[in-house]
Amino acid sequence: MEKHVVVIYPHPDDESFGAAGTIAKFREQGVPVTYLCGTLGEMGRNMGNPTFANRETLPAIRKKELMAACRTLDMELRLLGYRDKTLEYENRNEVAQHLKGILEEINPSLVITHYPEHAVHPDHNALGAATVEAVRLMDPESRPVVWAQAITNTYIEDLGKPDIINDVRENFDTKMEAILCHKSQANGVIRSWNQSEGISDDLKEQAKKRLSVEQFYIWKYE
Repeated sequence: MEKHVVVIYPHPDDESFGAAGTIAKFREQGVPVTYLCGTLGEMGRNMGNPTFANRETLPAIRKKELMAACRTLDMELRLLGYRDKTLEYENRNEVAQHLKGILEEINPSLVITHYPEHAVHPDHNALGAATVEAVRLMDPESRPVVWAQAITNTYIEDLGKPDIINDVRENFDTKMEAILCHKSQANGVIRSWNQSEGISDDLKEQAKKRLSVEQFYIWKYE
């Protein structure tokens, strides 16, 4: 069993859409989970559907939503304080050193992040790369395992079959509850799958089909 799991993604809702089922499984086992969230997603385009946020209010709204999702998933939250859509311009070594300090403090056995260059969004790729580097810089004797999540359309073709394939249907209600905490984002994302109004039972079934498997690669350090 894992000693402590640290999840590192750049945006509020990345944890819920990407790994909430896996997080819920770990918490059922009594494993502590800490989320290091890179930004508040303050440059996001979704403002609720129907709209209830604006550019000025969105950061506070997304922070509140993130805190609610973390309560739902029963995990600790730490905000890294970076700015949305700028992580690719940050000095990667400085971000890696920042993360390394936190990881050495927490001393996890497992870190979950995005797979660099296979995570679609520049923030995903940049923070994933900084996380991989942070762990590389740690003492190999105490270095945690890294699970990297790839989400490009070609990741299986490019990387092969994922090492970890988690069927999270047993924890899907918790995952869906966490996703829906991100009200400013979730309605637009889920409704974009078709033109239905609101989030119907049918859309929840669509979400289950799309999001009930969470896959990761074990990062190989030479």
